[in-house]
Amino acid sequence: MRIRNLFCRAIVCAMFVLSCVGFAMSQSSDQQQKPIMILPDDKRPTFATSRRNLYCAGFIQFAPNALPFEIAGAEQEQEQAVYGEADYVYINAGSSQGISEGSLYTVVRPRGQFKSKFSKKKGLLGSYHQEIGVVRIIKVKENVSIAFVEAACDTIVFGDQLRPFETRNAPELAPEKPIDRFADPTGKQNGRIVLARDNLEMLTKDSIVYIDLGSEDGVNTGDYLTVYRPLSKGNITGYRDDNVTVSASGGFESDVFKGGPFSTSSPRVKDANGNGVYGPTTSIPDVKNRRPRMPRKIVGEMLILSVQQRTATAVITRIAQEVHTGDYVEVK
Repeated sequence: MRIRNLFCRAIVCAMFVLSCVGFAMSQSSDQQQKPIMILPDDKRPTFATSRRNLYCAGFIQFAPNALPFEIAGAEQEQEQAVYGEADYVYINAGSSQGISEGSLYTVVRPRGQFKSKFSKKKGLLGSYHQEIGVVRIIKVKENVSIAFVEAACDTIVFGDQLRPFETRNAPELAPEKPIDRFADPTGKQNGRIVLARDNLEMLTKDSIVYIDLGSEDGVNTGDYLTVYRPLSKGNITGYRDDNVTVSASGGFESDVFKGGPFSTSSPRVKDANGNGVYGPTTSIPDVKNRRPRMPRKIVGEMLILSVQQRTATAVITRIAQEVHTGDYVEVK
């Protein structure tokens, strides 16, 4: 009897142990089937423009430094007149002029002095320079160097000049929110879009532009500006600034039903108690001349990428409609 009791207790203990093991295994299996997702604390920053836009932006420099180094030849010049990425070009300077292997240079093309009818600044704004690409010096001789074209914004030609490469960082883009199309002026510095890259005149998001605000005006890289124009301005073609309709006059009703003597499309008469439908009418210029100051027309937003003495290079980050050269800008 005692042996039987001991046997029964052993069986009960074994069953208890097995149940505990099974429970533990089921918990482990549940944990494996339910992976834990770890989310980052914040999102990666979004930059205002692409690297290509950043390094191909160009600039208007008031007193440009002399650039003695230039593209003077190329490995394949017997077959090519223009050069791009992965081509080998020759520089008119070497170890005697301080060139060293591994150095990076920005290829620039001076286009000449620039002034704008839009700017309130007197005289020249500076010399406009295109940024054409980036080359790396791979071999240096006494008076000549060989360079590899790392990147090209445009075709490179003989005579394009070199300036030491400078690393640029695109400003982070501010959190996107709708443009306040009826925002009041801030009273801060304001200027004009005087030029755009590639001589474009009708502009949109990501277009590179040049404005007549620079370090002398206190603007800085990373500043946001509102793009606007005065109300009713900015049309490419002129047109009559008045109603294109007949003046108020009688005789429009039928002889039978007498629906009324008034034209359905004519402007209103100036004096409703005067000479009836034959009186003088109100014109659009009349209304504009007597109205209070109207809100300006906000068409977009831009961000300054680099600053020169009298000008700055900027990228259009958001638009409400088309932007064009001559539009006004104001620091937010």
